[in-house]
Amino acid sequence: MTTPPTRAHAEAAARLRTTIARLNRVLRQQNVGELTLSQWSALVAVESDGPLRIGDLAEREHVSAPTATRLVSSLESAGLVQRVVDSDDRRSTFVSLTDDGTRALAEARKLRTAALAERLSSWTAEDVDRLVDALPLLERLAELD
Repeated sequence: MTTPPTRAHAEAAARLRTTIARLNRVLRQQNVGELTLSQWSALVAVESDGPLRIGDLAEREHVSAPTATRLVSSLESAGLVQRVVDSDDRRSTFVSLTDDGTRALAEARKLRTAALAERLSSWTAEDVDRLVDALPLLERLAELD
């Protein structure tokens, strides 16, 4: 049974949203290559949900089909994704990561994790422990319904 949100819930939600947005901005500033945020997002979508049809990628990324097609074309030109013909419907293709795409995502994550670890290194052990203790709650909050 859930109770209606209180003012305390709303205030906590506002602080959390603002903090996550700022932290996300800090992490995005890590130079992880020449790709745009949209291209990185599409790569992650193909990694987590792929292989995907371009229409499914467009829906997942909340962009138009022509925009998704341009995204895929640019990622394909960079050697990060490939199109594979659907064996059931030869008119349709699936987009999947290449080995280079997998490596690019791993490198981006490695750089962003290192940058965050660097920021955390200035914290006391007690503060790091408190953060680690809160992670299960944040992970639960981030779960998709």
